[in-house]
This record gives sequence, structure tokens and C-alpha cells, in this order.
Amino acid sequence: ARQIFRQIEGFGEYGFPESHAASFALLVYVSCWLKCHTPAAFTCALLNSQPMGFYSASQLVQDLRRHGVEVRPVDINRSGWDCSLESAVDANGDRVAVLRLGLRMLKGLAEEAGQRIVAARLSGEYQQVQRLLERAGLDRRELGVLASSGALRTLSGDRHQARWAVAGTEKPMPLFASVERHEPTPLLRKPTEGQNIVADYQSIGLTLERHPMHLLRRHLDRYRYVSAAQLPGRSNGQRINVAGLVITKQRPGTASGVTFVTLEDETGQINLIVWKQVAERYRAALLNARLLGVAGELQIAGKVIHVIARQLNDHTGLLGGLSIRSRDFC
Repeated sequence: ARQIFRQIEGFGEYGFPESHAASFALLVYVSCWLKCHTPAAFTCALLNSQPMGFYSASQLVQDLRRHGVEVRPVDINRSGWDCSLESAVDANGDRVAVLRLGLRMLKGLAEEAGQRIVAARLSGEYQQVQRLLERAGLDRRELGVLASSGALRTLSGDRHQARWAVAGTEKPMPLFASVERHEPTPLLRKPTEGQNIVADYQSIGLTLERHPMHLLRRHLDRYRYVSAAQLPGRSNGQRINVAGLVITKQRPGTASGVTFVTLEDETGQINLIVWKQVAERYRAALLNARLLGVAGELQIAGKVIHVIARQLNDHTGLLGGLSIRSRDFC
């Protein structure tokens, strides 16, 4: 009794008073309202506040697209430093907000360089990569970041052509500053969808192409993996196989060694519960896999769905050069 009393007494010093609970509930309500009624603006604000919170930029963008909101890529003539909203017309002829990714999303591009790009664009859109270098005062490394991300598509076409264009740029010489230079573009093979996806994750951390699991699904079919969208139609307690990219791992100190893992496939997210014994048995796969296959048992309680993991399989080799890192809270 004394031990229980001391625990209650200790929690009383750090517990949530009624005022705290009320203010948190208001924040949750406002956030849910914004996400429901203005999803593009809500996600735009979250992306501009990164890094923060539990969800990665890729998760936020994937969720927004699944809710039918258009997301447009980083573009040298359209993107500001921050992500922004643009207007579009939907299938019913109504004006809707769409999300434009900003230059801040590009790995390796400093804000100071991004702001120079935006400021120099006020006098007119960029027409050539060489003029971009001159007007925005960029170096070849910064141009390379833009080319690898696909941000130069309106100037040079696909990534291969953009990299070729960047390779031909030179710092302007005062005597020849006004001389136009024209070099023929070779017939370069277009990058494949897989190459574009790999480059997207390397440069932005997400892709607006098809989800990587779309491309890998046929290689995984022999394991009879079920997609996230198919889980609600299955029965509670049913044996199930699932697979997806590992996007988060959590092992709260109060969970007695239980690890919670979130997988993502082309249709949504899958929540796993990995008991301590299973985690120890498949430790290498749990710690290192970026593409994880799971055999387990389906647990459904209302709209809450989990998969209790019984066996873990590391399929990371199928990803090739695709670089995806989970957000771990362990």
C-alpha cells in the first residue's frame, strides 16, 4: 500500500491537470479540423516546420495524396524556399488548393542559396541553366543538387539531360558576359521510373512517382503478402503476411520490451506489434531491414488494426540503391 501510494504521489507532481488536458484536447480538435477541411494548407505548414514531430515528410505527403490532394514537385521557376499552395481546377470544375514542394525540401541546398534563386527570379523566369548560375550566383555543386532532384526539368528535361547541362556551365567572364552559348544536347537515354524513384529519395526523401512497393509487388507475390488496404476485409485472429518499407520503430520504456513498427506500402500503413521474444529471435531483421516482410496474426478492434508479428524477413536486397531510413524512437 505504501509503495502504491508513493507511485501515485510521485505522479501527482508530474500528472496532467485538467487545464492541461483541456488545452491539449483543443489543439487536437483544431488540428483535426484543419486536416479535414484544409488538408493542403495543413500539410504545407507541417512540411515548412520540419524537422519535427513523429511523421516524416514522406509520410505526410503520401497521406495527403491518398486523400486526393495533388502534390507538385520542386520546380526552379515555381517553387519558393518554403512549400506553398497553388490553385487548380478539379474534375467538377471547382477551384481547389494543391501543394507545391519548396526548395527547402532539397538535401544539400542551403537556405541562403535558395533565397537567391527566388530573389533573382523576380526579374523573370529562368530559361537556361547557364543563366540560372549567373543570375542566382550558384556554384556547380548547388546546380548539381537541383539537377539531381529534378527541379530543372522545365529548363533541361529529365535528370540525365539536366546533369549534362550542369556539366557544361561555366562561371561568367566579364568580357564575355553577354555572349550566348549554345551547345547541342546529346541523345541521352531517359532515366527509368526506378531510377527516378531512387533519385527522389536521395535528393528529397520522398517521391511523387508511384510508391516503390508498386514496382516490387510482383517480386513479393510469392510470399502472399497482403496490402494495407486489404487488411480491414480480413478476420480478427487470422494468420496474415504483410510487407512494406520500415518508416518508424518505437520501443517505449513502459512497454516491457515491446517494439512497435510502422510499415508503408503503396496503399497505406501497417502497424506491427513485435513482442520481446520475437524481437530477440529476429534481431538482425528488426534492426537493419528497410523492406520488411512479416508473418503474423491480425488483431482488429473496431477501426484499430495491428499485426502481431511471429516471423520477420529482411527483403532489403530488393531495394537496390533506394535509400530509405526509418525514424526510430527507441
